[in-house]
Amino acid sequence: MPASPKILEELVTANRILAREGVVDAFGHVSIRHPDLSERFILSRARAPECIEAADLMEFTLEGVAVEPGVRKPYAERFIHGGIYEARPDVHAVVHHHSPSVIPFGVTGTPLRPVMHMCASMGAHVPLWDSRTAFGDTNLLVTTIDMARDLATALGRRPVALMRGHGAVVAGQSLRDVVFNSIYLELNADLQWKAASLGEINFLTPGEIEAVLRTRASFTYERAWEFWCRRAGRPYDERPLAGPLV
Repeated sequence: MPASPKILEELVTANRILAREGVVDAFGHVSIRHPDLSERFILSRARAPECIEAADLMEFTLEGVAVEPGVRKPYAERFIHGGIYEARPDVHAVVHHHSPSVIPFGVTGTPLRPVMHMCASMGAHVPLWDSRTAFGDTNLLVTTIDMARDLATALGRRPVALMRGHGAVVAGQSLRDVVFNSIYLELNADLQWKAASLGEINFLTPGEIEAVLRTRASFTYERAWEFWCRRAGRPYDERPLAGPLV
């Protein structure tokens, strides 16, 4: 059962926004769980996010198998998405990216923690997944469902996990959720890096993080989404199309 054109266009928009905001470049990807078939997800063929069109989108099983295999080449790391959707029924969208300011926190042992209220959605603790722990020396790409399941275990019930020497995954209830969190994860990493050069950082407390998340209303995502759509040259639709808004 194909997803509606509006949902597919929203996924195209998510790709374009992440590219415009510098979270992804030629690499990285974003998916949604199929809104009508929970055991499938929708992800582009292997193409730079800035270039993706609706015709590039494909359906996959949670094991990363294309529902309609053909000449289009899928992402090698499509398994990341399937592994997370399999482990997290609450998740309706996933981003995998290599945003530059995030990478150092995955290779130094320095915890990535929220320094600003807008970044609270990353949570008080961001786990680090190291592929070498279970799989030895690899090219660091998640190219099997077993690796993806191991990553999903490290992510647990959290919204974000870092990947040593690679990047991060962001999981959430909607495209607007994961795009918001991905952009502000990169911002937080940059701010934390800069703040550390000035002195000891006064991070958000767990109570403050909880209070921010409890009071964050839908307009937060909508205001940001409209702004990012305008910057990316994409139409804005104020109605959430894939999964709950918050």
